[in-house]
Amino acid sequence: MSFYDWLYNFDQKVNAIAWGWPTIILILGAGLVLSIGIRFAQFGHFGHMMKNTIGAIGKAKKTDDKGAVTPFQAVCTALAATVGTGNIAGVAGAIALGGPGAVFWMWVAALLGMATKFSEVVLAINFRERNANGDWVGGPMYYIKNGLGKNWKWLGAVFSILAVVASFGIGNIAQINSIASSVNSAAAVVSPNVNTGMVAVITGIVVAVIVALVSIGGIKRIGQVTERLVPVMSVIYIVACLVVIFAHISSIGRVFAMIFKAAFAPQAVVGGGLGITISTAIKKGCARGLFSNEAGLGSAPIAHAAADTDDPVKQGLYGMFEVFMDTIVICTLTALTILISGTEITYGTGTNQVLSVAAYSTVFPQGFSSFIIAIALALFALTTIISWNLYGSRCCEYLLGSKAAMVYKVLFLPVIIMGATMDLTLAWNISDTLNGLMAIPNLIALLALSPVVFKLTKGYFAEKRN
Repeated sequence: MSFYDWLYNFDQKVNAIAWGWPTIILILGAGLVLSIGIRFAQFGHFGHMMKNTIGAIGKAKKTDDKGAVTPFQAVCTALAATVGTGNIAGVAGAIALGGPGAVFWMWVAALLGMATKFSEVVLAINFRERNANGDWVGGPMYYIKNGLGKNWKWLGAVFSILAVVASFGIGNIAQINSIASSVNSAAAVVSPNVNTGMVAVITGIVVAVIVALVSIGGIKRIGQVTERLVPVMSVIYIVACLVVIFAHISSIGRVFAMIFKAAFAPQAVVGGGLGITISTAIKKGCARGLFSNEAGLGSAPIAHAAADTDDPVKQGLYGMFEVFMDTIVICTLTALTILISGTEITYGTGTNQVLSVAAYSTVFPQGFSSFIIAIALALFALTTIISWNLYGSRCCEYLLGSKAAMVYKVLFLPVIIMGATMDLTLAWNISDTLNGLMAIPNLIALLALSPVVFKLTKGYFAEKRN
């Protein structure tokens, strides 16, 4: 057995833990505990959340703090990372491997994840600090160090190491591969004899230049860019999905019935002999949902920590909204588009954005469908790369200081070009595993510091009532 084969097999075993039942149960269990502690605020105060997040966009003021961004820019930076390939290819894969019932369990994970993300953001604001450049920095590594005490600083280091390595895969290679692949697919429609290798190289160079220009401007420029890109890319994708859904609106009742029925009796919908059981539906739905919205993984609080706000709970509402927007809205629209279109699904096998293209093609011309998916994936993946560049640099800074963060940003750029032109399946798989493992130190800190979250939340809503 070669070293490559040994490493691949080893990663598969660890991945079974990182994205297997132990971690899923831990994440869902933490979400339930946190939901109880905040008295299910994601349901009871849903209207308040919407009013003070999406409803407050027009009232948002620019910040004079050179080391901070506006609360909306902070959530856009976090959404830029979470709204990515998982919302298209990830949802399609969850349905193909877990059946339509996986969508139901994706919703369950998201509803609990709203409390988890809320708690992460509350702690990120409460325990953040200024760095040498005057920027607000925070996230799991800082609420571990400043909340649990310096004796736990090593746990923050573990999280940071996992995040730095994962950022090159999840936040870089996987995303640029998706961009290059979608651009090549769209280019092939225009010119069947297109040089795919050259297109990939050009795509990698263009993306690397964009990321360099954005990251040089620091957290301010990242916030300004994501504030403009995230709403635009979300609206484009949402409208395209709605066009397909309304074209097949007579089947909407059948689709929802299929989702709920398959959640508890998958073989009654997809047929027997495909290995899709209730257990498979739960695992695939929860895992892909958690992968998409990143609730519990600890990445998004790094972006939220830079928000210009004095109220941890108020920013925590943006964390709730982030999960709602990513999974309940965008992932659900992807799932409904695929299921309502009548596109043939080969259950029990992995898939990617092909299902989404096929679904769009029931309404739009196939070439235009490929173009829509290419644009959506390119924008989703580009903003993910920009945000993960920030996450990785912040974790590098925590480990080795601000100079190390700059070295990280420089090394991040050639990996973009390399990732666009190479088949790095093993690197992607390992990074996926590390991404899942990030949740463990973060969840330990979340549960240990949950009394802080509960106290701040209770005080916030008591003040609102009075």
